[in-house]
Amino acid sequence: MDKKSPIILSLGGSLIVPNGGINTKFLQEFNKFIRLKVASGWRFFIEVGGGKTARNYRDAGAAVVGHISEEDLDWLGIHSTRLNAHLIRTIFQDIAHPRIIENYNKKLDDISEPLVIAAGWKPGWSTDYDATLLARDYGASTIINMSNIEMVYDKDPNKFKDAKPIERTTWKHFEKLVGTSWTPGMNVPFDPIATKLAQKIGLSVIILRGDNIPNLENVLEGRKFKGTVIMPFKLDASFFEKEYFEGGIGEYSGYTTHMATKYAIRVSSLYRAMMTKLFLNPKTLLDVGCATGQMVKFLRKMGVDAKGVELSDYALSRANQKLKSYLKKGDVKKLPYPDNSFDVVTTYDLLEHIPEADLPLALSECYRVSRKFVLHKIYTSENWWINKTHKSDFSHVSVFDKNWWHKLFKKLGYPESKIFYPKLRTFMETVFILKKSPTK
Repeated sequence: MDKKSPIILSLGGSLIVPNGGINTKFLQEFNKFIRLKVASGWRFFIEVGGGKTARNYRDAGAAVVGHISEEDLDWLGIHSTRLNAHLIRTIFQDIAHPRIIENYNKKLDDISEPLVIAAGWKPGWSTDYDATLLARDYGASTIINMSNIEMVYDKDPNKFKDAKPIERTTWKHFEKLVGTSWTPGMNVPFDPIATKLAQKIGLSVIILRGDNIPNLENVLEGRKFKGTVIMPFKLDASFFEKEYFEGGIGEYSGYTTHMATKYAIRVSSLYRAMMTKLFLNPKTLLDVGCATGQMVKFLRKMGVDAKGVELSDYALSRANQKLKSYLKKGDVKKLPYPDNSFDVVTTYDLLEHIPEADLPLALSECYRVSRKFVLHKIYTSENWWINKTHKSDFSHVSVFDKNWWHKLFKKLGYPESKIFYPKLRTFMETVFILKKSPTK
């Protein structure tokens, strides 16, 4: 992590007051950790939760009067966070800003202290949401949510024995787990309203067990740690690391290491090369998102001057040495070729990985460097076979139905070709062929 921007620590009240009594052992360890990090140049905002104190007050009120309004429940929780925050502020009084943030409309100016403490604000908003506001207002890109759970699971592990831990996911998929509405006392890893804002402003949130201080240290120092990372999906070189191609987190896992996967890739690449050669008959071709260049290899053997563009350094490093001169590193949103460079441009299972806002630029670039045709094979919602085999691939951020894509091509002015091209059944694949207009 970068010390240039502050880190938001969302300190769960369950760590401070786990069972109604204050956990002084944890606070002593936390005190030591924060002071060591501050001494080495780190800056923190600590958003403090209410924990068991809040629940005790809520239960007591309900036991006496039978029913408490949601607003009063929220206020009991808010005041509990402020009590806990004052304790944390007292512990760090020599290095923390003198004011505890309780009103998020009043931004602190000229902060010279390395530490700022914050608490709950007003009904309807959780401390998760408040922490997200801190990140937005003070230039932080990461929130570390220090809770009493080690990771997020795909379902409640207390109820389902087959619940699986999630190491990394996107906001789009995380929202499916937590829903879209908030109620006081809601027990979720990160609340739905905060989720919406975090997704909007592009935050990353790390959820981990907060009383595991060595694990927290690993996060800050960039070492392997145990926890769940929720992130905005960004199609950049850093995403396509070895883990994606070999580690089992996406559709390309085992791409160059698992015998069955390698065989399947070669067969599908040969099939694609044959269909393209027979029905589009290009003299030159660019395969965008070519990975290790398998289709480029087969097309070149068929007499096509084929080249490939790939964003991943790792994938390019795994290409056959004789093939590397025909492959180039590049981004679909900025292809490294002039206009009308190739008879045909192809993308296979690429566009579903592109955020919706970037799709027009990606499509424009493919269209720009083509002379005759652009072929896009896209994972659409009708392809239930792909959904079955790759449902855990969180990089699928733009999965729509066929009609959605037809409308997008029409809107952007890219005419679809009526040329005959054989396609597999829709439950397996969706292929679009765009014809390059002479005026484009």
